[in-house]
Amino acid sequence: MKASVDDFLRAATPDSTRRSYQNAVDHFELDFGGFLPTTSDSVARYLSTYAGKLSTNTLRQRLSALAQWHSSQGFPDPTKAPLISKVMRGIRRVYPPSLKQAKPLAIQELEVIDNWLSKQIANAREVQDDVMERRATRDRAIILIGFWRGFRSDELSRLRIENIETSARGLIIHLAHTKTMENGITFKAPLLSRLCPTRAYQDWLNLCGCTYGPVFRSVNRWGHISDCPMNATSYIKLIRRLFNSAGIAKAQEYSSHSLRRGFATWASSSGWSLKELMEYVGWQDIGSALRYIDAPDPFGQLRIERQLSSIDNVKL
Repeated sequence: MKASVDDFLRAATPDSTRRSYQNAVDHFELDFGGFLPTTSDSVARYLSTYAGKLSTNTLRQRLSALAQWHSSQGFPDPTKAPLISKVMRGIRRVYPPSLKQAKPLAIQELEVIDNWLSKQIANAREVQDDVMERRATRDRAIILIGFWRGFRSDELSRLRIENIETSARGLIIHLAHTKTMENGITFKAPLLSRLCPTRAYQDWLNLCGCTYGPVFRSVNRWGHISDCPMNATSYIKLIRRLFNSAGIAKAQEYSSHSLRRGFATWASSSGWSLKELMEYVGWQDIGSALRYIDAPDPFGQLRIERQLSSIDNVKL
């Protein structure tokens, strides 16, 4: 069936973005009591009402949604008025954005989680618990692919079986688009001696019996595997539940970004150059990469102590 103009217009904007924009418009109209089309004065009052209650990033997203609504309906965009940029500048000064990020998953913690999931799978097979085996096998593939590929939750939710090829060296994964690359990109996940994302992926496919469609799907209480992909927003809850069950301390401090940050931190401390890391993960600018890397010695203690020791040895 030939695609229409409307089909291409819908494809230009991800469903998640469309839902996010609709939620923002609903918030402006229903919670704030605003009317559309609106004015810059009304938008400024909206921003001041929710400053401090919503993050600066959320407010920027709400502005983008309002701008998109006015543009698509053929009305002047009130968010482009100088008043709005000045109000936002004031909000950023009064309520500076939080620098708190998801806690990176350390390689030792990855091993703990993988061991726990492997035991869950073995126990499930022993007692013939299909539900536990399917969930644990799927979750193991999510964690290992998410870590070694540094995938975001939305990228995990968009993985499709027909776009993944298994080779002698690992997985070749094609994504039609990412957050920063509209034209698509191909990733490669390695075949490893342990903590292997390739074998975990194959185990999941063999168990679920799927040959096309989404890789990661929900499994209900009866063990039925959905035809639809897991929602991107469900990964945070799943990861925290897994980490808590596996005995990882402060599980609530982790999110799906913990996999990406964990890999970036591990790779950096293992001697990967920034260029190698950016090419592997798919980052387009250095700033994005550096936000994900935690220095192994942030206080410089080890480096300074070594230098102090060398000074003492010279004196002796």
